[in-house]
Amino acid sequence: MHFYLYKYYKPCLSNQLKHQTLREPAYPQLSKDGDFIVGGIFPFHRTWEFTDMSYTVKPSPLKCTSVDFRTFQFSQSLIFAIEEINNSSSLLPGVSLGYKIYDTCTSTAMGVRMAMALVNGNENSTLNEQCTKTAQVQAIIGETQSPVSMAIAKSVGPFSIPLVSIYAFLSILLLNCLSDKSKYPSFLRTIPSDYYQSRALAEMVKQFGWTWVGAIRRDDDYGNGGMATFTDAAEQLGVCLEYSLPFLKTYSQEKMLRIIQQIKSSTSRVIVVFVTYWDLEILLHVFNEHNITGYQWVGSEGWISDSTVARLDKHKILQGAIGVAIPKTTVSGLKEFILDINPLKSAGSAIFTEFWEALFKCKHTVVNHVENTTMCTGKEKLSEMENEFTDMTLMPIFNNVYKGVYAVAHTLHGLLACIYGKVLCSFKCCNIHIILFCQFAEHLKRVRFETKDGEEVYFDKNGDPVAKYEIINWQTIEDQHEFVTVGLYDSSFPAHNRLLIEMHAYIIESLYNIESCPPGTRKAVQKGKPVCCFDCIPCAEGEISNMTDSIKCEQCYQDYWSNQHRNECVKKETEFLSFEETMGILLTAVSIIGTFITIIIAIIFFRHKNTPIVKANNSELSFLLLLSLALCFLCSLTFIGRPSEWSCVLRHTAFGITFVLCISCVLGKTIVVLMAFRATLPGSNVMKWFGAPQQRLSVLAFTLIQVLICVLWLTTSPPFPFKNLKHYKEKIILECQLGSAIGFWAVLGYIGLLALLCFILAFLARKLPDKFNEAKFITFSMLIFCAVWITFIPAYVSSPGKFTVAVEIFAILASSFGLLFCIFLPKCYIIILKPEMNTKKQIMSKVPVK
Repeated sequence: MHFYLYKYYKPCLSNQLKHQTLREPAYPQLSKDGDFIVGGIFPFHRTWEFTDMSYTVKPSPLKCTSVDFRTFQFSQSLIFAIEEINNSSSLLPGVSLGYKIYDTCTSTAMGVRMAMALVNGNENSTLNEQCTKTAQVQAIIGETQSPVSMAIAKSVGPFSIPLVSIYAFLSILLLNCLSDKSKYPSFLRTIPSDYYQSRALAEMVKQFGWTWVGAIRRDDDYGNGGMATFTDAAEQLGVCLEYSLPFLKTYSQEKMLRIIQQIKSSTSRVIVVFVTYWDLEILLHVFNEHNITGYQWVGSEGWISDSTVARLDKHKILQGAIGVAIPKTTVSGLKEFILDINPLKSAGSAIFTEFWEALFKCKHTVVNHVENTTMCTGKEKLSEMENEFTDMTLMPIFNNVYKGVYAVAHTLHGLLACIYGKVLCSFKCCNIHIILFCQFAEHLKRVRFETKDGEEVYFDKNGDPVAKYEIINWQTIEDQHEFVTVGLYDSSFPAHNRLLIEMHAYIIESLYNIESCPPGTRKAVQKGKPVCCFDCIPCAEGEISNMTDSIKCEQCYQDYWSNQHRNECVKKETEFLSFEETMGILLTAVSIIGTFITIIIAIIFFRHKNTPIVKANNSELSFLLLLSLALCFLCSLTFIGRPSEWSCVLRHTAFGITFVLCISCVLGKTIVVLMAFRATLPGSNVMKWFGAPQQRLSVLAFTLIQVLICVLWLTTSPPFPFKNLKHYKEKIILECQLGSAIGFWAVLGYIGLLALLCFILAFLARKLPDKFNEAKFITFSMLIFCAVWITFIPAYVSSPGKFTVAVEIFAILASSFGLLFCIFLPKCYIIILKPEMNTKKQIMSKVPVK
């Protein structure tokens, strides 16, 4: 016993040491006596004022201003827990708990002073004897801010007095972190460290695909520390910060304008805000003034679930905000107790008066007869009010106060049960107080219990609870913000399973893909900038990306091509000259018309086969020529339609053979003309060498040569259907590959050779008598034929796709019509319109006599 007294109270054991309080004592705002005292330190006021800073007189106490109704709710929660424990028959029976609750005015200096008041008491005394009285409190509940909590924890730490914070998040990554037991050995908290809060925010941002974000942080240990943890976690997850702007409510207008300018000039559309709710109240006003809209807000626990901020957001600047919040909970009976303000009145009349005036906006006494002042009647009804004090959205924080008090009570219960053999009774022994004091902090760290509502409470080795958060999304329902729980975060789970967001249930579409590369593009890192600085480059033609933030585009398969949005491979369009399209229909019609005209001429010739003009022009060759011309017109149809193996073979061989047959007939007629003219000369018997059998044989011989060329072509390398993928990237040209180019050009060359020979012979026969003018017509027809096929070659080579086939069909039809009209049209004219000229006399009138 004397060892503990000497160890913890060595200064006060000296008979020679005297101390005296030099300044005004600090009195609690709310208090109640008991066998053991639980201290409370809360910011009843948000700000303070210095009344005299001249340094010529003793400074006056701080003047606290702006009542914070939230703190009264915290205080009511502490009082509720103590009253419930005092009325319990199972927890601390026969032992009463009291409380002393002090105001810090959010000042660190005030917080330390109030902590010293709780530790030392308020008596102005001189001690000339050994200490017989221990410290005034067993533990302190509070503070809500990390910087003040740090100062208090350092002050009371050497005395082993536990400080149980309900709202101090400061993470373990900071140099002076509250989880560091070497610096803060007696600090505990019922709210999780912001280390997990920051990581939860980073993981959530990553899950939504927001890799380029901005940030606003409170310029103190809470904001700077939380943002440092967030930045570290974000970098590991591939999320980059474009900017991180500090903010304090005391910032000048110039600093506020810099923040606004930075936000407006930035490219990120997602802003992570690590501030408290009263900070955001100021920021909301500034954002509205400068029209800061259209951003996705990500909030820390300090404001995301605060209803006051939601009520102030009248312009819906924070519409769709998402963030982490302490899980919703209920403490049976606490809401009714908080709304019953009689315990406040009985615990502290002065603060109660100030609270009442702020709550109902009235005055108990009128000073200097100020106009428009409402007098308080004392009969105002809280049920008619709707403000921060009546709002229960911070019930999870109230629960933290409740759990803190119960943790103290369970620890005290366990120690007393151990000392008194598990039998508790009323006592006044100072030594017992000292023993409890010496062991209390260590036992509090190991306490484990379950609340009446079934929640298990315990602390880890750092004095922190297990981190559990709800993911909150602000949604507008009936023109009002609603806090909708859309996910959970539990640090006790494996790292990859800690975050769960029910995207399909509540998350609105605007939460996705902000500042992300959409499908159809790829991310390209900007040279010389962090990996998160990227441009969205559209995929090239023939490539796609079908997911957000793709780092590369995938090439489509050979028969596929990218669609307009570059997010899907679609079957390439196939191109060939079809019977259904306009060009195909026109060419088919012309081909049929040519065949029909040929048949009509053949019928005319057949009906007038015994007339002199038909007989004089070698009727047998004329009918064979008409047949070959009809086949030439019809063979053009084989070039129309989807290419197939048989059509590719047929179109080229039919074309080659029919045209050789046609030119062979024309060549035969030309030779007949020449021979007939020679036969009329005296002593000439040339016709016996080129009669009908010789004419048939010549046509057959010329045609068989072409047939032989075609057979060799088809045997060695025949034409075949082919998908041309090179000419157009976005579509497939279905065409007939020639197989052997030599075979194709041999066929054309042979036709050209016969046509040239025919043209030369006809040209030589052009001087024949006018009435015997067959050679002139053949000359014109061959001139047209050669002109068409000479121009065909460059047109054929340079025409793309189906136009290549169209050029070939046009050449066939044009040359066929040239032969048909030049050779047969004049004869039809005589047969039908000038029958008087269709006589032997007229035909032979200009022929020389032997």
